[in-house]
Amino acid sequence: MKNQNKTVSHVVSLVLGIISTMTTFFWYISLPAGITAIVLGAKTYKKNASKIGMAGLIIGIVGVSLCLLIYVSLIIIILLHRYY
Repeated sequence: MKNQNKTVSHVVSLVLGIISTMTTFFWYISLPAGITAIVLGAKTYKKNASKIGMAGLIIGIVGVSLCLLIYVSLIIIILLHRYY
C-alpha cells in the first residue's frame, strides 16, 4: 500500500483561495486568506507537486490581486475627485 499523505494543507490552500476571491470587497478577510493560500499553495506544490496546491496558489493570487486592484482604484478615484 502506498504511503498516503496525511497533510491537508493543499486543500486548505484551495479553500482559502476561494474565500479570498469571494470576499474581495472585505480586505480584512481577503488579504490574510489570500496570502495564506499563496504560502500554503507554494509550499505544498514544491513539496508534493500537488495540483490542488497549485490551484490554491493561483486562486490566492487572483483573490489578492482583485482586492488590491479594487482598493487602489477606489483610492485613485477619491483622490482624482478632489481635483475635479
